[in-house]
Amino acid sequence: MADIHSFESMAALDGDGIRYAVFFTGCPLRCAYCHNPDTWYKSGNEWSAEKLVNKIKRYKPYFKKGGGVTFSGGEPLLNAKFINESAVLLKAEGINYAIDTSGSVPLTEDVKTALDGADLVILDLKFYEPESYKKYTKGNFNNFVEIGKYCSEKSIRMWLRTVIVPNINDNEESIAEYAEFAKQFKFEKYELLAFHTMGFFKYENLGEENPLKDTPALDKSRLDELQRLLNEKLSR
Repeated sequence: MADIHSFESMAALDGDGIRYAVFFTGCPLRCAYCHNPDTWYKSGNEWSAEKLVNKIKRYKPYFKKGGGVTFSGGEPLLNAKFINESAVLLKAEGINYAIDTSGSVPLTEDVKTALDGADLVILDLKFYEPESYKKYTKGNFNNFVEIGKYCSEKSIRMWLRTVIVPNINDNEESIAEYAEFAKQFKFEKYELLAFHTMGFFKYENLGEENPLKDTPALDKSRLDELQRLLNEKLSR
């Protein structure tokens, strides 16, 4: 059984093709810029693997051009054993799965199995050194590095993503550091995402402090500029 926060059908940004996204609750991180703090807590929505796959397979007609399921969160790899149970049933239906993860959990055997079975791993590269990682996420930098290296060594398809936050990592020096750090991994693409304020109301609803409540959304033109710089650095 797993506690699931929500679902999104027809998701187009969470992997190849049209995806059915499953958002688990629970996360070991407390990122200063988290836009889904509501996933930190259990929803009381308990699902079995069989019940979940029965729901997912109704969307099979939409899974063309590589589409399938994306496990997200929260942190999906907290539910690695459940993902592995679901994977057997998904495979029987001819449905692939992707994992959208922060890489914030220890690399256990269950986690390795979940990663091995994934058609794609979308890995959130939050920071390129331990001090900033700890400061802004409260997490263990080594867990992320181990998962990134494991996927690279096993030639598991991987995309990298980094959220760019004004006054934290929206500068040329940081982008150069991200590019250099990322070169230790084997990945298909590296995408920058813009910090936004659309989830601010969730902090208010939960009675949680929002560490970046006075931070503006990142301008798209600035994001595009930094993405071009990252691409240049990676191509060298």
